[in-house]
Amino acid sequence: MAAPAKIRPATAPVVVTANDLRTGRVVWLAEAGWTGDVAGARVFPAADAAAALALGQAAEKARIVVAAYTVEVAAGPVPLKFRERLRAAGPSIDAEPRPALRQAS
Repeated sequence: MAAPAKIRPATAPVVVTANDLRTGRVVWLAEAGWTGDVAGARVFPAADAAAALALGQAAEKARIVVAAYTVEVAAGPVPLKFRERLRAAGPSIDAEPRPALRQAS
């Protein structure tokens, strides 16, 4: 069994992100539920990071989201790390279903 990941204390304000359980899309904890836009995310002071994470974990237990974790942000909020900025920008591929190509006869 792998050791649990080490969590370092937040030094900047944080938001909570996860994936919607039904769609798999990236979501951000907002004042009233979850949103697909990081601009609508609820920002917590660094000192409240553990409480913020607890809210995300409660949503996991309620089977609303999966893989909730905190993300440090700058004003905006704008995630500080590239990985989360990429997640905030949306899918990096076209996720819309495409019609099947017809084979030439």
